[in-house]
Amino acid sequence: MKIDVHTLTIEKAHEGLMKKDFSAVELATAFLEEAKLKNKDTNAYVEIYDDAVAQAKVADEMIAKGEAKMMTGIPVAIKDNMLMKGRLVTSCSKILAGYRGTYDATVIEKMKKDGVVFLGRTNMDEFAMGGSTETSCYGITRNPRDLSRVPGGSSGGSAAAVAMDGAMAALGSDTGGSIRQPGSFCGVVGLKPTYGTVSRSGLMAMASSLDIIGPITKTVADAEIVYNGIKGYDPMDSTSIPDDMMAKGQPKEKKSYTIGVPVDFVYMEGVDPDVLANFKSTIEFLKSQGHTIKEIKLPNLKYSLAVYYVLMPAEASTNLARFDGVRFGLLKEGKDLMEDYSKTRGEGFGKEVRRRIILGAYVLSSGYYDAYYNKAVAVRNVISNDFKKAFEEVDLIATPTSPIPAFKIGEKTADPLQMYLADIFTVPANLAGIPGISVPSGTVKKEGKDIPLGIQFFASHFHEKTLFAIGKEVEKQ
Repeated sequence: MKIDVHTLTIEKAHEGLMKKDFSAVELATAFLEEAKLKNKDTNAYVEIYDDAVAQAKVADEMIAKGEAKMMTGIPVAIKDNMLMKGRLVTSCSKILAGYRGTYDATVIEKMKKDGVVFLGRTNMDEFAMGGSTETSCYGITRNPRDLSRVPGGSSGGSAAAVAMDGAMAALGSDTGGSIRQPGSFCGVVGLKPTYGTVSRSGLMAMASSLDIIGPITKTVADAEIVYNGIKGYDPMDSTSIPDDMMAKGQPKEKKSYTIGVPVDFVYMEGVDPDVLANFKSTIEFLKSQGHTIKEIKLPNLKYSLAVYYVLMPAEASTNLARFDGVRFGLLKEGKDLMEDYSKTRGEGFGKEVRRRIILGAYVLSSGYYDAYYNKAVAVRNVISNDFKKAFEEVDLIATPTSPIPAFKIGEKTADPLQMYLADIFTVPANLAGIPGISVPSGTVKKEGKDIPLGIQFFASHFHEKTLFAIGKEVEKQ
C-alpha cells in the first residue's frame, strides 16, 4: 500500500499499522523521504536523526507483541529546546553548541514508552525568543506554503515540518503564542494547553510562569491524541497540576456552545482587513451550525502585550543566567572570570536574546522593580479575572490567531516592536494560564499564492475538550 503522507492522520496511520497495511518502518521511511526532500528549501529541521528507521523497527516489535498504543510508530518532530538523552539540543543558540541532553524531558519519556518514532529536531527562534524563526543560529526557516514568507515562531520549524508533510505531528513550546501563531501561518493546528497540564521538566525555560509544551498537527483530532499522550502530573515539575484537580475541572459535554467575541479587542486598528473578513466568515459559519455568538467585553485585554513584554524578559533574563560557559556549551576565555562571562555571553547569544536579557534585567533592577515588574504582575491578575468573569457567561472566546497573515522574510527584523505586535491575540492565554487552540480557517491570496489564516479559541482552565469540539466544527467549513 502506498502511503499518502499528505492526507494521513494519526488515527488512520494507527489503523493501517494494526491492520498490517504498512509497517512502522515503511511509515517512517515515507515521512523521512519527504522531510529530506523538502528540508532543502524550508530548513524546518536542524537535524534529521539517522536512527529513525531503527526506532521504527522497535515500534514494529511492540505492534507484533500486541503492546501498541495510539502513538506507536507515529513519526514525530521535536522542537530543539526539549532534552533527549544523548542527543544534541541547543535551543538554536551558539551558546549551547555541542550540548547533549543528560536526561529525557518528561514528554519525551512518555513518547518513548508509547513507541513514538522521533524523526529529528526542528528549527526555532533562539531560546524561543521571536515570532518568525529568523533568530536561529542555524539560519531561517521558510514557510512551506510560500518560501518567501516566515513560518511564524518560535516553533516555526515544528509547524513547517508538519505543513510540508515531513512529520505526522510535532511538539512545540508556547510562551506567548509560539505554537498557535506558526500553526496559523503554516495552515496547521496548534494547541497551547492549560498551564501545568503538560510537564515542563526537560524543557529549556524561557519564562517559567508562561511556558507550556503542546502539539502541532494537521487535524484537531490529531492534536487531541498527542495532548492525551503527553499530559499528566509530574513530580519533577513544581508547577505540574495533580491529575485529580484536572479531572475535577473537566467541562460538561454540550451539543452547542456560546462563543464570546471581544469586539473592541478584535476589531482594533492595525488588524489586516483580510484577517477580519476571514474571522467574520468563520464566526458566521459557527452561528449557522447552531452555536450562539455573544459580544463580550474584556476591558483589560489591551494591556496584555505590555504586561507580557515586562514579565517575559524578566523571567528570561533570570533563566538564561545559567548559560555562562562554565558548566556546558560555548566558552570564550578572557583575562578573568568576568571577561569569560562577557565574551561567552556576548558571542554566544544572538541580538534578540541579548535585547530581552537587557530588558529583563532593567525591569528587575533596583528602583524599577516596583514600577514595572510588580505592576505587571498586578495587571496580569486583573486580566485573569476578566477571563474568569467572561467564562461565567460563555463557553469559549474567539479571536483571530494573528492580526496579520504570514509576512515576508526580513520584513520585520529591523523593527522589533512590529514583530512583538504580532503576538497581540495570543499572549493573553499565557498570562491567564488558560488553554488556546489555533485552527486553519481558510486562506488569502497574496502575490498569487494561498496564504493560510487561523482562528483562535480560548476556554476555561482544563477545558481542552471544549477546544477540540469547536475546532472539529471549524474543520467542517
